[in-house]
Amino acid sequence: MSGSPSPPTRRKQSSERAAGVPAPLWLPAACALALIVLPVLGLFARVDLSGLPALLTSPAALSALELSLRTAVTATLLSVLLGAPLAVVLARARFPGTRLLRGAVLLPLVLPPVVGGLALLYLLGRTGPVGELLDEWFGLTILYTTTAVVLAQTFVAMPFLVMGLEGALRAAGTEYERVAATLGAGPWLTFRRVTLPMLLPALGSSLVLTFARALGEFGATITFAGSLRGTTRTLPLAVYTEAQADVDAAVAMSLLLVGIALVVILVARPGGVSGRG
Repeated sequence: MSGSPSPPTRRKQSSERAAGVPAPLWLPAACALALIVLPVLGLFARVDLSGLPALLTSPAALSALELSLRTAVTATLLSVLLGAPLAVVLARARFPGTRLLRGAVLLPLVLPPVVGGLALLYLLGRTGPVGELLDEWFGLTILYTTTAVVLAQTFVAMPFLVMGLEGALRAAGTEYERVAATLGAGPWLTFRRVTLPMLLPALGSSLVLTFARALGEFGATITFAGSLRGTTRTLPLAVYTEAQADVDAAVAMSLLLVGIALVVILVARPGGVSGRG
C-alpha cells in the first residue's frame, strides 16, 4: 500500500522506540532531579527579593566575591600548570607503583575537606616541617594568608583536572605518539605536537570542574586559612559566617554562588549541557 511506511522507515521507527528511556527509570530520575533542584528553589522562597540587590552589593559580599574569584582562578591556573604534566605521567609512564600514585592523586576526592585542611596545616603551618623551613629561611608565613586559600583550593580541585585529562589521554591511545616516534620525533617534540593537542578537547570541561570545585571550597580553606575578611574569607566562608548572624545575607550569598556556578557551566560548556558536545 502506498500509505504504509517503507521497510527502512519501519526499521528506523522500531530502533528509535528501542532506544527510548525505559518507563521504570522515569520515577527515580524525577526524584533525583527534585533532590537537586528543589533545595535550590527553596533558597529563592526564603530570600526577600526586594532586598536582594542591597544584600548582594554589601561590602562583605563584594569583598568575599572578589576574593573567591581571584583565588579560584589562581588555583585553576596552578592546577593546570602542575596537574596537566601529572596527568601525562599517569597516562603514559610505566613504572612500579603507578596505581598507588594514581590513588594518592585521587585521595582529595574522597577525603573530607577538613582532613585536607589539617594535612596542609601540619605541613605548612608555623610548626610544620615545610612551614618552619619557609619561616626560617625566607621569613614566609603561609598560614592564614590568601596564599593558604589558593593552596587549599588547589589541593581539593586539582584531582578533577588530572582525572579528566588522564582519561582523555587513555581514551586517545598511544598510536599517534608511536607514529611520531618512528618518524624521529623526540619525547618533547611528540608531547608538543601530538600529546598536547589531544589534551585540548578535554581541557575545557576539566577546567570548568576544577574552577567550580575551587570556588565552592569550604572545609580545607577554613581549617588551613581561617576566615579573615578581605584576606581569606571567600564566599562559602562568608555564607557560613553570615548564617550565624544574618540569615537573609547568607541566603543571598548562597544564591550568588548558585548563579556563578550556572554561568560557568552554561557559558564554558554549552555543548556539554545541551547534550550536543
